[in-house]
Amino acid sequence: MNTENEIKKIIEENQVVLFMKGTADFPQCGFSGKVVHILQSCDVPFKDVNVLASDVLRQGIKDFSHWPTIPQLYIRGEFVGGCDIITELYESGELQKKLSV
Repeated sequence: MNTENEIKKIIEENQVVLFMKGTADFPQCGFSGKVVHILQSCDVPFKDVNVLASDVLRQGIKDFSHWPTIPQLYIRGEFVGGCDIITELYESGELQKKLSV
């Protein structure tokens, strides 16, 4: 399976997916850790995908989303954004709405 198909499969099989540096239990960058904290405070289960485990995956998710940075959050197959966007959506209450639909 090529990288794009692997990414599509992960996104299709999980309601909420966070492509991040590290894992939810051990984030390896502050931005990834902040998004994990936000998702945990919303009490929503999510699939964490450690892009540091594979250079191909790390570049592949950037190409897939046309977004240059990590972390990247997907909700029900839709790319939502990175740390700054997630933080803004959370503070405005919009993220909670997206997660509960």
